[in-house]
Amino acid sequence: MRLEPREHTPLAARLLAPVAAVAAALALCALLVAWTGAPVLRAYGLLLEGAAGSRFALTETLTRATPLILTGLAAAVAFRAKLWNIGAEGQLYMGALAAVVLGGGMLDLPAWLLLPTVMIAGAAAGGATLLGPAVLKVRFGVDEVVTTLLLNFIVLLLVSMLLEGALKDPMGMGWPQSAPVVEAAELPKLVERTRLHTGLLVALGLSALLWLIDTRTIWGYENRAVGANPRAAAFAGMPVTRVMLRTALLSGGLAGLAGVIEVCGLKGYLTLDLSPGFGYSGIVVAMLAQLHPVGVVGAAVFIAGIFVGADAMSRAMPVPNYIADVLVATSLLCMLVAGLLTRYRLRRG
Repeated sequence: MRLEPREHTPLAARLLAPVAAVAAALALCALLVAWTGAPVLRAYGLLLEGAAGSRFALTETLTRATPLILTGLAAAVAFRAKLWNIGAEGQLYMGALAAVVLGGGMLDLPAWLLLPTVMIAGAAAGGATLLGPAVLKVRFGVDEVVTTLLLNFIVLLLVSMLLEGALKDPMGMGWPQSAPVVEAAELPKLVERTRLHTGLLVALGLSALLWLIDTRTIWGYENRAVGANPRAAAFAGMPVTRVMLRTALLSGGLAGLAGVIEVCGLKGYLTLDLSPGFGYSGIVVAMLAQLHPVGVVGAAVFIAGIFVGADAMSRAMPVPNYIADVLVATSLLCMLVAGLLTRYRLRRG
């Protein structure tokens, strides 16, 4: 058996690949659900009901999907240019750090100006965090997978040190958390009596904007060209180094904005468990969406629904909610296989 490159991949195959990957992941994880002794169809029914079966469930899913959309976009933008950004988790925390520093009363700005300033500062902090590894990559050829991954741990240690020291809330009853942001720096609620906030609209707007940039501008064309073949792009006169650095700023900025939105829209303050791994889950989101900016929205809602629905399922049945992590990881593996089979066909001999 050998793999032979396909000359042309039908559009239907590309569109159906994520659906087939998710279906295969559900089928494989059904074996684990059955192993616990729970009826599989009932368990998946409870998972779906817990994710979207009520107004509360749906808003919780969308609330969880909001940072995933942004970290998914961050991964998609970078991966399209072959910049392997594994550090969205650290960039998210740097954005959150900027939010609590500037939104905690340091700036004396009118209410209509404070929130945009905090969001821009958080995005800048995230972008600057990725800029270092990008410079090392284009200047010295340092593997950005290693540098961005290690930078996650450095950022978390920095945040931990600040939360135990300079940024520790004196009213926090000894807990390592920052002081809350002022009311003017909070994002308004999107639906009353729920946790859903207007950060979702920001994430959806950025998804549409990135799709337009990718398909309608020279920036998007250069990004895709550099990702496809940097030597050919350089031969064609494209500024490869500038494109890589620009992509790093954009990707890190999106991840940093996810941290700002989690602080200003949901938590109100910074703790070390602000993110349950949104930065890493964003990679799964981007891969399921095949790096498409609009597809990221659907993939993020799917992943968020799995996590929210699994919690509801585990409360009603003897199925641990860790099944959500297994299901997400299996979806990623199935998507990689599906993506391979859309580009290659199996041949005998």
